[in-house]
Amino acid sequence: MDKIEELKKNIEMLKQSSDPEFSELIRDEIKKLEGEIVKPEEGDAKNAILEIRAGTGGEEAELFAAELARMYLKFAEKNGWKIAINDKKDNNIGGLKEFLATISGQNVYGSMKYEAGVHRVQRVPKTEKQGRIHTSAATVVVLPEIEGKLVEIKSEDLKIDVYRAGGHGGQSVNTTDSAVRITHLPTNIVVTCQDERSQLKNKEKAMGILRAKIWQADQDEKLKENSEKRLSMVKTGDRSEKIRTYNYPQDRITDHRIPRSWNNMQKILDGNLDPVISELQDIDRKNKLEEYLSTN
Repeated sequence: MDKIEELKKNIEMLKQSSDPEFSELIRDEIKKLEGEIVKPEEGDAKNAILEIRAGTGGEEAELFAAELARMYLKFAEKNGWKIAINDKKDNNIGGLKEFLATISGQNVYGSMKYEAGVHRVQRVPKTEKQGRIHTSAATVVVLPEIEGKLVEIKSEDLKIDVYRAGGHGGQSVNTTDSAVRITHLPTNIVVTCQDERSQLKNKEKAMGILRAKIWQADQDEKLKENSEKRLSMVKTGDRSEKIRTYNYPQDRITDHRIPRSWNNMQKILDGNLDPVISELQDIDRKNKLEEYLSTN
């Protein structure tokens, strides 16, 4: 008997069981079989590249982007992951226009991939004198770090520009042309990196990010070819999808994919994302399992 047939048999046994102790044993066996059938996806064990961009909402969106960056960095610290900031464009009030970092550690992408998409915030901005609630947004992109052998990039397909790194308010923070901008001509993907003082190190980081973006574009095309599968899963790559709302007046975070809400929002914003990500992982695993059972 293969594992899928064994799982189906155990599910039926659980339905018919009236003995609590026996039912608990069956549940343990079902959980074990589910873990053996639904394997981690390719790339889950890899490091992750995190990109956050302020969306609609002006300065309020930029402040929200900074809060998301802080949340993910706190989450990474709690997990013992290493953080390398590749690029950051801030404003003069503590907000972020763009933020790009590489997070390294065990199974980083397998956890962080569920954060990809549009995040909305609903609250009264500090600059709002009439107390009206505004809705702003930021986009989060999460990519696995890809080795060079998996994505071939030809040198003739690249346009590389170097310039002086800009700091807060646009002033130069480096006297040499250390910042790097790489354009991949066939796809028109543009990557910039300026956090390192060395042009060579910035170029290496930028090439790593470019590989990840090219790989993701290829994965997106494959998903489009199999739209039924995509609809049956918790989406983890569509940057245009509204995935979560942070409602300050009601102290509530809602994930629209499940859907599910959590209160005590500040605790989550302080990096305690485990309950949210664990639930998304569980539901994604169950969706995939249902897919296996329906096709086998």
